[in-house]
Amino acid sequence: MASKLQTNTIKEYEKKGYYVINLSVTNKNGIADLLALKDGCKPLFIECKEANDTIKPLQLFRKKELIALGFESIIIKSIDN
Repeated sequence: MASKLQTNTIKEYEKKGYYVINLSVTNKNGIADLLALKDGCKPLFIECKEANDTIKPLQLFRKKELIALGFESIIIKSIDN
């Protein structure tokens, strides 16, 4: 189930013209929560973190791995408590 931050991020990126997929179950542990696709842009992987959550070492590893493969990868942190 998508968090409030994930739901808001999906809406925001879809307004920008991206096709957003929630990657809730994959064969890669630590992969970003969302995949945003848009014609002419690199695939964008988005990790959503609520205010009280922390980035795990495996998530940082996956972020670096994705960037090394030529993809965009960002982490969005909620400022809400």
